[in-house]
Amino acid sequence: MYALFFSGALILSACATPVVNKSYLEEGERKVSFAALRENLDQERGKLFILGGVIIRTKLLEAGSQIEAMDVPVDGSGYFEESGRSEGRFLAILPKDEGLLDPAVYRKARRVTIAGEFMELRKGRIDEMEYDYPVFRIKQIYLWPRERLYYYPPPFYYDPWFYPYPYYYGHPWWNYPHYYRPVPLQPERPRIPPPSRSPEPDQRK
Repeated sequence: MYALFFSGALILSACATPVVNKSYLEEGERKVSFAALRENLDQERGKLFILGGVIIRTKLLEAGSQIEAMDVPVDGSGYFEESGRSEGRFLAILPKDEGLLDPAVYRKARRVTIAGEFMELRKGRIDEMEYDYPVFRIKQIYLWPRERLYYYPPPFYYDPWFYPYPYYYGHPWWNYPHYYRPVPLQPERPRIPPPSRSPEPDQRK
């Protein structure tokens, strides 16, 4: 049954309607390597990429709206892949003359698929660690509906699109690149108290 569920998901993904413009999907690169962007800045600048992301925060700046997100690989239609390698965090900018991404809507842990043009690297910090953010100019963005958790009979609770934040990979999550895979969650069994025992009758005469 578990295998059938994944087979069905893969078939649906293969037949799915693209979530961003088809021309962007044909032109854009999906297998983005942040290491390659950092090493070949001039050659990569201006290229179009298709990015999946889980939002960490959204800000409104003087220049426009800025999303900071954790990279998640996407398939040929822009849907999140079931497993893969995250390249780390990135920034996506929408110039203010092209619209506004309200932080109340583009909230932490919401999922997005973005067609974005690589612009530059921008120095920042994650807590106490320095980090070079790849920055993309948003050409098109798709905000995924809110995740829903569905009940599956024991022994599993499972939602194929649930990516908890922060990500737990068994090692420091800023150590990029790393691999992720959603796993079934084992529900805690309710503790049933032992049946009460009737007091033994008094055997004394």
